[in-house]
Amino acid sequence: MIAYLEGKLVDKDPTYVIVDVGGMGYHVKITLNTFAQVKALEACKIHTHLHVKEDAHTLYGFFEESERKRFLQLISISGVGPSTGLMILSSLSPEEIHSAIVNGDVKTISGVKGIGQKTAQRIILELKDKMSKEELEGHSPVISLSSGNTLKSEALSALTTLGINKTVAEKTIDKIMNETAEQVSLEELIKLALKRA
Repeated sequence: MIAYLEGKLVDKDPTYVIVDVGGMGYHVKITLNTFAQVKALEACKIHTHLHVKEDAHTLYGFFEESERKRFLQLISISGVGPSTGLMILSSLSPEEIHSAIVNGDVKTISGVKGIGQKTAQRIILELKDKMSKEELEGHSPVISLSSGNTLKSEALSALTTLGINKTVAEKTIDKIMNETAEQVSLEELIKLALKRA
């Protein structure tokens, strides 16, 4: 099992990073929260989970251990796979997930793209006791602003990678950018689009 990778960030995208560790490049799928924290870095330590299936070995990475812990808790639930886990953690911070589960907030969890009410209820039912007992440490990432077309194309790329239809994603992004008077960060734009798409 690969617990973490520490090395140079060769490539960064809102949905993945490539980490160079001693001359080997590891492709690691990440959440938007992790992207927000690593995008300005040249090198870092990424906490990982290696998901093994018959046809693929996929690395999932998280800047903070608390986020990796949330991910492992989410994918332990029947019907919640790694892609769904990433989608939830890209839409909500580990703190927001913790709060929603402890408070039985089905609406917040079912507000994530691809999560129905039954799945949200199952997540709350199975994780409420575990999360009620634990204290969540960690902090909110500092969000910085990007510019116009690059912002739109990066957001579009991330949304299509997360499984959103390209046409729907484009319309949603345009609508959000038109409604937002001040500049919005890439992470915020993707989060808003995930809620509306």
